[in-house]
Amino acid sequence: MKKILFSYMCLTLTFSSTQAGTVKIYAAASLNNAMTEIAKIYQAQYPQTKIVTVFGGSSTLAKQIEAGASSDLFFSADQEWMAYLVRKNKIHADQVRPLLGNQLVMISPKYLHIPFKPQPDFKIAKVFNGYLCTAQMETVPAGKYAKQALTRLRWLNDLKGRIVGTDDVRSTLTFVERGECKLGIVYKTDALISQKVKILGIFPEHLHNPVIYPLALTKAGSNSPEAVRFQKFIVESIQSKTIFHHYGFSLKP
Repeated sequence: MKKILFSYMCLTLTFSSTQAGTVKIYAAASLNNAMTEIAKIYQAQYPQTKIVTVFGGSSTLAKQIEAGASSDLFFSADQEWMAYLVRKNKIHADQVRPLLGNQLVMISPKYLHIPFKPQPDFKIAKVFNGYLCTAQMETVPAGKYAKQALTRLRWLNDLKGRIVGTDDVRSTLTFVERGECKLGIVYKTDALISQKVKILGIFPEHLHNPVIYPLALTKAGSNSPEAVRFQKFIVESIQSKTIFHHYGFSLKP
C-alpha cells in the first residue's frame, strides 16, 4: 500500500511540475497596458501558469538579459535591441517576429495651446517656453526615433539645452502630464492612454526609422513549453490582437 501511495505521489508531483510554471516577459514600457491585460486574460485561461511582466526601456531590458537576468520572452520597441541580443547569442535569429507598429507624436499638457508643424522651416524653439522631454536619445528606442526626427527637421540645434532625456517613454509622458516639460515626444499609444495630455501632431514616418516592435523567445524561453504557448497566444489569439488594436498599435502581417 505504501508503495502505491508513493508511486501516486510521484506521478502527481511530476504532473504538477509539467503543468505549472512561471513565464517571464521583458517588454518595452510602451507595452505596459496592453501586455498587462493580455497576461491577465492568459492566466485566466491557463491558471497553472504565472506570467511575470517586467517593463522598462528596451535598452535597459536588453542589457539585463545580456547580463543573465532570467527571462523567457523579449518584446522590444525597436529592432536594434533585438538584433543586439541575437548578436550576444541570447536569442536565436529565427525566433524574432516583427509584431507591432506605432507612430511618433508630439504632445503637450492639455491646458497649453502650442502650434506644431513638422516642417524644417517651423521655428519650434520659439513657440514654447521651458523644456521638451523625450526618452534618452542615444539608447532608448523612442528617444532614438525622436533624435532622428529632430535632426531631419533641423530642430535639434535650436533646442540645445532644452531637451530632457528620460529613462523610458512612460517617464516622458509623466513629465508632460505634470507640466514639468511643456512638450514631449512619445508614441501615439502612450498619448492615447492619458487624460492629461493632447497630441499636437504626428511626425511623418519619413523623418525616422519605422517604429516596429519585434517579439522573440529567449534561448531559455524556447525550451519552455509554457513560454512557447504564451508567445503563440500573444501572436495569434483574437484577444491579443483586439487589445493591441484598442491601444492604438498596428499589427504587422
